[in-house]
Amino acid sequence: MASAAPPPDKPGTVPAQEPTSSSKPAVDDDKPEMVRKLKERKKRHKERSLVYRVGNVVVGVVLILGGIVLSGPGIPGPGFAVILIGLALLALEFDRAERLLERVIVWADRAKDRAARASTGAKVAVGVLVALGIAAFVAAALLWDIPFLPF
Repeated sequence: MASAAPPPDKPGTVPAQEPTSSSKPAVDDDKPEMVRKLKERKKRHKERSLVYRVGNVVVGVVLILGGIVLSGPGIPGPGFAVILIGLALLALEFDRAERLLERVIVWADRAKDRAARASTGAKVAVGVLVALGIAAFVAAALLWDIPFLPF
């Protein structure tokens, strides 16, 4: 029995094309979606007016400084989240901030993947440890008269 030759291209179908040297390299394919969106947003940001861009930098710096203050001991607040928002604003203007934000995004994406691959036993163990930590804090607060609420 002879091997069958591939069928000729049918009308209405697009033949497969060989990759050309001018095609986009596949290096960005392994980066998280957020990194690609950041690069697209940065391109659009460069077209905005100078006043808008300077304002963006000022707001980014203020947010980072505010996040650092919120991260201080004894000060409640989402300091780390505020720092990331400020860094995201600065990443639109500065390459160094963009590289740092990309590293944070890649690290968070890998952590998400590791958490998704964790076994059920590991997830239960972490949940039990967190519950024990909260119970220990509540017990210590009750024993040593540490106030829970500011009022």
